[in-house]
Amino acid sequence: MIIVEEVQNENQKKKFLEFPAQLYQHDKNYIRPRNQDIEDIFNPGKNISFQNGECARFLFKNKQKETVGKVAVFISGLYEQKQPTGGIGFFDCINDQKTADFIFDHCKDWLKKRGMEAMDGPINFGERDKFWGLLTEGFAEPLFGMNYNFPYYQKLFENYGFKLYFEQLCFSRPIFAEVSRIFTLMHTKHSRNPAISARPMKKNDLPKFAKDFTTIYNQAWAAHGEGKQLEEGKVLKMFRAMKPIINEHISWFVYENEKPIAMWMNLPDVNQWFKYLNGKFGIVEKLKFLWIKQFTKNEKMVGLVFGVIPEWQKKGIDGYMIWEGTQHLRKHTDFKTTELQWIGDFNPKMIKIAESLDTTVTRKLTTYRYLFDRTKEFERHPIL
Repeated sequence: MIIVEEVQNENQKKKFLEFPAQLYQHDKNYIRPRNQDIEDIFNPGKNISFQNGECARFLFKNKQKETVGKVAVFISGLYEQKQPTGGIGFFDCINDQKTADFIFDHCKDWLKKRGMEAMDGPINFGERDKFWGLLTEGFAEPLFGMNYNFPYYQKLFENYGFKLYFEQLCFSRPIFAEVSRIFTLMHTKHSRNPAISARPMKKNDLPKFAKDFTTIYNQAWAAHGEGKQLEEGKVLKMFRAMKPIINEHISWFVYENEKPIAMWMNLPDVNQWFKYLNGKFGIVEKLKFLWIKQFTKNEKMVGLVFGVIPEWQKKGIDGYMIWEGTQHLRKHTDFKTTELQWIGDFNPKMIKIAESLDTTVTRKLTTYRYLFDRTKEFERHPIL
């Protein structure tokens, strides 16, 4: 017998947050997400997905009233698919197929009542940049905002009937690994051009860098299928929110005279600091965070965005920027590895760019899909 409880009161919210910490208490690679980052997703005042969507969270208990699983299930008007498709996320479960099947059935019934014909998972009730996909390879410490799970979760999803919709590839490289000779050659070539310069991002000039970022991003990503046009004001707001963790040695912009033509944006992986806070971020934890940030080496940085405007693509300006930035950060930081945020296997253009940066795939996540009509032909995510 499994008891279902919808998460509605504060005690249930607490159990929803605490269950994964109990489940993974002996897993040295698990890093507990901050409670506020989870709760903000389910706050209608902070998540715009509620404006044209619906979400519910559930706890699942055995007859001894012990929690054995949890999940969020949702529909969003922002999640446009070929057929009406809902989502499930924040799934955690004991290693028991019957329990998992019960949870998946519950989600399916919830979505069918709301006119859905399929469910994707595990995904986020919001943007793809956080809590998206099931970890299937590379069971190391997760990056900030990245899902982490036991290897047996893959079996729970696939035995139920979920199929691979798309793979999410994470590329990484050691900071001190040998840099491709073509990069150093391109650096030498462009260094001779007095119109070309590279500059690190500075905290005291965020409006300028927000403007330059927006200019480059909107040109560079327009041809890659998923690139959304960004607004300068929103980018500046994002930069200001990131200011406490911006490292001025690891994000670089390239200019032709004063025209921004390329960027390489990185941030420290804040999970390397947050892992000491047990999901909390109150006043005490904020003070502790500042102390940890000051005295604890962070050896991993995360590649957020890499872009070159069309007229400078395939001219080696990326090699110039990478070698210019790499030489600098090797001298001024403790970082030893960089990992790119995931790229979908449906985006060969971006995969080719990542591969050109001398990276290797070190982590894979999977977005699964389950069609309610089991006779319907399954189709993977279209190639961009």
